[in-house]
Amino acid sequence: MPDARAPQVPDKPSLDGLEERWASVWEAQGTYRFAPDGRTPAREDVFSIDTPPPTASGSLHVGHVFSYTHTDLVARFRRMRGDQVFYPIGWDDNGLPTERRVQNYFGVRCDPSLPHDPDFEPPQRGGEGRSVRAADQVPVDRRTFTRLCGELTAEDEKAFEALFRRLGLSVDWTQQYTTIGDRARAVSQQAFLESLERGEAYQAQAPGLWDVTFQTAVAQAELEARDYPGAYHRVAFSRTDSGEPLVVETTRPELVPAVVALVAHPDDERYQPLFGTTVRSPLFDVEVPVLAHPAAEPDKGAGIAMCCTFGDLTDVQWWRDLRLPTRPVVGRDGRLLRETPSWLATDAGRAVYADLAGKTAFSAREAVVAALRRSGDLDGEPVPTQRKANFFEKGDKPLEIVTSRQWYLRNGGRDADLRQALLDRGAELDFHPSFMRVRYENWVGGLTGDWLISRQRSYGVPLPVWYPLGEDGEPRHDAPITPDVADLPVDPSSDAPAGYEESRRGAPGGFVGETDVMDTWATSSLSPQIAGGWGHHGGDADLWAGVAPYDLRPQGQDIIRTWLFSTVVRAHLQDDALPWRDAAISGWILDPDRKKMSKSKGNVVTPVDLLEKHGSDAVRYWAASARLGSDATFDEAQMKVGRRLAIKVLNASRFVLGFGAAPVDDVAEPLDRAMLAGLADVVEEATAALEAYDHQRALAVTETFFWRFCDDYLELVKDRAYAGGEADAGAGARSARAALSSALDVLLRLLAPFLPFATEEVWSWSHDPADGGDGRSVHRATWPDAAPLRAVAGDADPRVLAVVAGALAGVRKAKSQAKVSQRTEAVRALVTAPSADLALLRPAADDLRGAGRVGDLDLAEGGDELVVSDVELATADA
Repeated sequence: MPDARAPQVPDKPSLDGLEERWASVWEAQGTYRFAPDGRTPAREDVFSIDTPPPTASGSLHVGHVFSYTHTDLVARFRRMRGDQVFYPIGWDDNGLPTERRVQNYFGVRCDPSLPHDPDFEPPQRGGEGRSVRAADQVPVDRRTFTRLCGELTAEDEKAFEALFRRLGLSVDWTQQYTTIGDRARAVSQQAFLESLERGEAYQAQAPGLWDVTFQTAVAQAELEARDYPGAYHRVAFSRTDSGEPLVVETTRPELVPAVVALVAHPDDERYQPLFGTTVRSPLFDVEVPVLAHPAAEPDKGAGIAMCCTFGDLTDVQWWRDLRLPTRPVVGRDGRLLRETPSWLATDAGRAVYADLAGKTAFSAREAVVAALRRSGDLDGEPVPTQRKANFFEKGDKPLEIVTSRQWYLRNGGRDADLRQALLDRGAELDFHPSFMRVRYENWVGGLTGDWLISRQRSYGVPLPVWYPLGEDGEPRHDAPITPDVADLPVDPSSDAPAGYEESRRGAPGGFVGETDVMDTWATSSLSPQIAGGWGHHGGDADLWAGVAPYDLRPQGQDIIRTWLFSTVVRAHLQDDALPWRDAAISGWILDPDRKKMSKSKGNVVTPVDLLEKHGSDAVRYWAASARLGSDATFDEAQMKVGRRLAIKVLNASRFVLGFGAAPVDDVAEPLDRAMLAGLADVVEEATAALEAYDHQRALAVTETFFWRFCDDYLELVKDRAYAGGEADAGAGARSARAALSSALDVLLRLLAPFLPFATEEVWSWSHDPADGGDGRSVHRATWPDAAPLRAVAGDADPRVLAVVAGALAGVRKAKSQAKVSQRTEAVRALVTAPSADLALLRPAADDLRGAGRVGDLDLAEGGDELVVSDVELATADA
């Protein structure tokens, strides 16, 4: 009979409704609150996490559930280990996806030159995802556009928060931030101004990657190389000295008017006699030099290439290294310039260009090829090919390279000493898994330029500078006006600098505000500072001292080159330190075809239905079953396994708690001590795994033991535990009850990070203040320690449980084959086993007899493995 002191346990425990109930309890009790007394703990008592801020645009997908669960496992483990866990959450509402969505939703577009209208109301609210033509969008000032972006993303963030709460993330919801809020803007602007003062931030007129669709500059980290259909064209230049043809192969003949040189490898014997001579371009008759550069590829095409300003990044390298002139023909809109270039001196060349002016690159290419055919300068017909072209990761047209004034931040692309320092930082950082470090090193080692941080967009953190205007009305970009840190955040497009009246904006002798905004990574790279209290605006010096440098940065592998690297750059420049100690890198979620899930591919699964169908613990179990850095296939079958585990936790706990608690000193039986010895091994292995960020291993060893505990140990000791009531229970019963309650207490704590709802439910049954419990959450309980278990287990061998369970399985198999109930008595049974196994079995033979309902149990030495035979079953008459 159950012990009279047993806690109040439901007759039919269920997973239904646990998420909503416990989420509200955790919030009300501040279970996951960092520094609940308002005082930041000492740094050595804190475990701080630089949590990824998801993009607040549209909806979350199952990949978020996957990776954010991994982070939450760490947070819950560290909290139970006694750390004060700083686990904030941010929302990345600063970026192109938000900007485009707002344009369609409200039917507006931003024009930073417009004055602020505080009473503006958008023409619509809700575009149902349809695109609104730019011509139909109502122009608004940037402050208003930012307000509308904030309104829409606030709704997204509410939905995201609800889903994350449902998932059971143990973040501190009082520690929220957005990447476009006042504090984030102020922190980003203060960091920029300090970089400017130190000489790390600078502006330059230089060629850069440009997206013609989004009309903005693009950084190297945002590139995506894609296959793009093209064709090789053999184009004949003519040698100036002899008129002989010199054929080059190009996929972009429309750039012939932009050629500034022909370039070949210095060791290429075919072209060595031509170095230092000149050729004339076909159609346009412009004289250009033939030069040598080691970046030329002798085995590619004809081995000699056009250097145009600019067709690709190699052109930029040649232009810079060889000090070539600039002759651009492609504008920011992706079309050839409408004005005839000044370097086209012949009437024939100018006439050809007149037919190209204003055409897209594709149309201009067709026109140039037709002209080359007519002139006889096309050697054969174009040969189709698939070429690699650079795209903006969010764009659908190849990038162009245009010259413009932009802001940069030094990142080692042009400074070998800084690059080496950043490589050294990567060596200091502990990557999990360790092979992810190579991706960081390859990225840093392959940098070709500094970090371009300015963007020609509207929704972002404004670059906090103004420019004085000369009496001629031209801005002096070399003498920027900067604000005082106390005045941050500012928007130069609507705020006037100190010492100027707004009326002087745009007037000769007045000022003009910078209209560019920062790259979204220029803000996200400061997520440790934004969340951790750094900076003048809303800062908290005590908090920053208590959490920085952070312990952990969890993130995806695809943004090592962007978010991870850019954060390392900012911390190195700002603090001469790493921003965190460890980086935990999640893998990707793959669809059934083994393709990465992404919104752009349209193969994502939204998690709400999964959470409702399987339950949060089940979905978390699926996520936790994958190692860091390993891609995982979306698998609902594994979620079903997780749900089964959570249900078993409820039911097994109900059985164990039915006996009530018993002092651990009562554990005396060999089988009970052996079970606890095995559990001590599990505690040590799971703890070591979680310390090493191997949550998959921790779950595997814990789950394996839990099922053995349920399927084997419970069955073996059930009859003994039931023997006698509360008053007359013998030593054997008391030992079983004490071992059961002790093991359950440990197992619940081991499983708590993985199955937070089921374990909290069970924990509450025995910790309810109404029944004299302390009311403490399992997630604030102390992580298990193997030492107390070993003290009780003594020298017991954990293999005892496996051997006895194997013998019991043999007895049950015989009954199953005889097609009788497991409750049927076995008059006798013979167990034959090696001597080592028999030595383990003998002390627990009574438990085997009881669980197997065996009368005469014979044990014999022999064979290489344990075998149960000669099982004689009682007849029905008997």
